[in-house]
Amino acid sequence: MKKDTLLGVFKSKGRLNKEANSKYRSPFQRDRDRIIHSASFRRLKHKTQVFVNTEGDHFRTRITHSIEVAQIARSIAKYLKLNEDLAETLSLAHDLGHTPFGHAGEEALDECMQDYGGFDHNLQTLRIVMFLENKYFKFSGLNLTIETLEGLLKHNGPIDDLGMINKLIGLKNFKNKIKFNTYPSLEAQISAISDDIAYNNHDIQDGIKANLFKLEELVEIDFFKKIYQKYKNKINKINYKIAIYQIIRDSIDIMIRDLLSNTEKNIKKLKIKSLKDVSKSNQLLVSFSDEIENSELRFIGVGSEYDHLKKLSINLNIESQVKFLGRIDRKNLINEINDSNALVHSCPYETFGVVFVEALALGRPIVAVRSPGSSDILTKEVGILSENNEISMSNSMIEIFKRYNEFDPLYIRKYCKNNFSEDFLSKKMLDNYNSILSN
Repeated sequence: MKKDTLLGVFKSKGRLNKEANSKYRSPFQRDRDRIIHSASFRRLKHKTQVFVNTEGDHFRTRITHSIEVAQIARSIAKYLKLNEDLAETLSLAHDLGHTPFGHAGEEALDECMQDYGGFDHNLQTLRIVMFLENKYFKFSGLNLTIETLEGLLKHNGPIDDLGMINKLIGLKNFKNKIKFNTYPSLEAQISAISDDIAYNNHDIQDGIKANLFKLEELVEIDFFKKIYQKYKNKINKINYKIAIYQIIRDSIDIMIRDLLSNTEKNIKKLKIKSLKDVSKSNQLLVSFSDEIENSELRFIGVGSEYDHLKKLSINLNIESQVKFLGRIDRKNLINEINDSNALVHSCPYETFGVVFVEALALGRPIVAVRSPGSSDILTKEVGILSENNEISMSNSMIEIFKRYNEFDPLYIRKYCKNNFSEDFLSKKMLDNYNSILSN
C-alpha cells in the first residue's frame, strides 16, 4: 500500500456471513451495487426531501439527494486519496431507512412504535440492509462488509447508548465485529459531512424555486453575502435562474475547499498516520474550519470545572469560539438565552429546572442530561435528552445543530405556555389539593 493511502480503507475485514471474493469487483463495489439494485433504494424516489415529488418534477427526493451526496463524497475521497467506492456506498445507503414526509414522518412512526422500542431512521437503514432486503439463499439482508455496516451505524459519530440498537437490531447480530464507541473511517466521516453539504445547499435552491424566499434574501446569511455580491450586477430577469445555480455551485465549492484544507490540518496536527489512529482519535477529523462553522459556545456560571474548561479551550485552540461569562444576573441570563440558538444544560441533578422553562418560553430548544426533572419537562419536539457522559452530550449537541430547523420556536413557546404557565400550574396544584381532600 502506498504511503498516502494508509488512512483509507482499502482492505475489507469481511462480512458477517462469509462469501467468496469477486474476481472483478472490490468488496465495496459489490456493496454499492447491492444497494443500488435494492428495492429500498428505488423506494427513495417517492420519499420527501423537502417538497413532495407531486409538487414538481424538479424538486429533490431522497433518491436524487442520495446520488448528489455520493457525488460530493467521491470527489472529496478522491482528493484525499481515500476509498472512493466506500464513500460512495455509504452515501447512497445513508437514507435507506428514512420515512416518507421527512422528519415529521419519523416522529410519527417513533410515537406509534414506542411499545416496540421506537423508531430511528439510521437504525432502520441497518435493519434494511441486515434483515429486510432478502435476495439470497444463504443469509438475510444484503450481507454488506463490516466497514459499510460500521459507517452506516456511526453516521452521527460514536455510539455510547446501545439500548435502542440492542432492541431494534440486537447486538449479537454484529458478532462482536464492530466497536461502537470509536469514530468511524474517514470515508464514513466524509459521507456524513457530504450529506450536510448537499442538503444545506440544495434545500436552499429548492426553496427559492418554490418561491418560499428570494435569492436576494440570502444576504441575511453572512456566508452567502460575499457570494451574492460577486454576481449582484449580473442578476436580472434573463439570467436569474442561472445566477441561482452559480451561487449554489460557489457555495458548495467553498465548503469543499474549506473542508479539504481543515481536514488535512486536523490529520497533520493530531499526527494521524494509520487507520488505527483514525479509530483512536477522540475527535472528528473530517470537519469544516471555525470560519465556516461560525458557531460559539457560551458558558454561564462558575464551578469546580471552570478553570479546567478555560485551559481546555486554549489547548484545543478554540478559545475564539468559547466564551466564559461567569456569574450573571437574571436579566442578562434571559438576554443570553434569547441571543442563543439553543440551551445546553449538563447538570444531572436537576429537579425542576426554572432555566428550562425560561429557555422554552423564549422558543429555544434544549440539550439536557437525562434526569427526573429534565425527563418530565423535555419532549422530542422541544429538545434532546443526553446520557450523562461526554460522548453522548457531544453527539446531542451536534444533533441539535444539524436538526435545528426542525425545532419550531412557536411550538416550543406554546408548549411552555400550555404546561408551565402560572395559570396552568396553579390550576394543577388546586386540582391535586381538591383530589386529596375529596378522598
